[in-house]
Amino acid sequence: MTDLTRLSAASLASLIAKKEVSAVEVATAHLDRIDAVDERVHAFLHVDRSGALEAAAAVDRGEITGPLAGVPIAVKDVVTTKGVPTTAASKILEGWKPPYDATIVERLKKAGMPILGKTNMDEFAMGSSTEYSAYGPTRNPWDLGRIPGGSGGGSSAALAAYEAPLAIGTDTGGSIRQPGAVTGTVGAKPTYGGTSRYGLIAFSSSLDTPGPCGRTVEDTALLHAVIAGHDPRDSTSIKQPVPDVVAAARLGATGDLTGVKLGLVKEFAGDGSEVGVTAAFRESLEALVKLGAEVVEVSCPNFQYALPAYYLIAPSEASSNLARFDGVRYGLRTGDDGNHSLEEVMSLTREAGFGPEVKRRIILGTYALSSGYYDAYYGQAQKVRTLITRDFQSAFEQVDVLVSPTTPFVAFPFGSRTSDPYQMYLADLFTIPTNLYGGPAISVPCGLSEGLPVGFQIMAPTMADDRMYRVAAALESAVGTFTPPAL
Repeated sequence: MTDLTRLSAASLASLIAKKEVSAVEVATAHLDRIDAVDERVHAFLHVDRSGALEAAAAVDRGEITGPLAGVPIAVKDVVTTKGVPTTAASKILEGWKPPYDATIVERLKKAGMPILGKTNMDEFAMGSSTEYSAYGPTRNPWDLGRIPGGSGGGSSAALAAYEAPLAIGTDTGGSIRQPGAVTGTVGAKPTYGGTSRYGLIAFSSSLDTPGPCGRTVEDTALLHAVIAGHDPRDSTSIKQPVPDVVAAARLGATGDLTGVKLGLVKEFAGDGSEVGVTAAFRESLEALVKLGAEVVEVSCPNFQYALPAYYLIAPSEASSNLARFDGVRYGLRTGDDGNHSLEEVMSLTREAGFGPEVKRRIILGTYALSSGYYDAYYGQAQKVRTLITRDFQSAFEQVDVLVSPTTPFVAFPFGSRTSDPYQMYLADLFTIPTNLYGGPAISVPCGLSEGLPVGFQIMAPTMADDRMYRVAAALESAVGTFTPPAL
């Protein structure tokens, strides 16, 4: 019998629609897979077996239909799910069950997609390795001694370990794309405002973007189409039609890129990347040229300032957003024994509830926003953000998309970068500019280096998400997909 966990989401949806397999069978197969391997991978923080089976049964009864009806999905634990624990991988929210669903969760349920559970992540989405989860790290199915990327390492590892055919991630500085790159999966960051942030536990409000993760480009596009679209409950949501990303992916899969211009970012062309990463990227670029694409070198001189600008803007917004976690209204409360003042309870709660990386970013952000420093740091970083946006706009006058490696290195061993935050931050060197600009970008596997996956990043103009899917699918058709060793 076919192992249902190895099939693509598109194949599963087709089988369910034809009633060749039931949605309950598909959900059960993935839940059994989680039981079998997640003790080693630790992709999930919470598994909702009963909720997933109930949702699958509703599909089998014909109550819900749609392109992905019955296809199960994993959801990053920074997205609220009504009645299901949502912790953002932090002790300060341990055991919290939201009273409402995020908009994207509502859309998943409306589409008939059973939610398998909540995936592990770096606490409050702050990190690049999932080592900063308060509940322990997730392990990369390609090598259990290495990181699965971050902050959304749980979602990408669940895909690579065949625990879920699809997953939801969030991308603030690369947290969908970088985990996709190091686990050999596909991760897409939509245009900022193209997917709703309502119900997303905020890290950096001007950057946070929920998005789809899958094992193939077509699967990822199908999920993108389900979750995207205007939401009146999100003031930053874009009131425009969603680009036809599914049609674009299927067009790209034909392998014809005639007339498509790819912009090779001069500042990212191998500088600082591992030799194997650069080699895989260059080979993939040659493969795209054989499909009819034209490569044009473009210069984006202000990209070199993206990393420092991001690490002023994002922590500044985080220091404001995380002020709500004070032990008064919900979540952890420490020191409330009648002997401490309200201020002391707040201080003790935040000391006990936040991990080291969250504290580091709150301190950095609070300093950058403090009196006398706002203009020198946060204000200057926002000016750099404008210059980076202009670089993108100028580049897109010359080319259709920009391309680069997704991350400078393959998955690194646990503990090798936690002692040096700057080295950890470099994981997002190539992904951060897109977040500052607000455009869409996707990471697609393009090869192996030392037996570990390498990601190829495609960046497109705002609300031109379809362009990146076309190129990504074409690359996938040329180089194929990559399967990790058996667990």
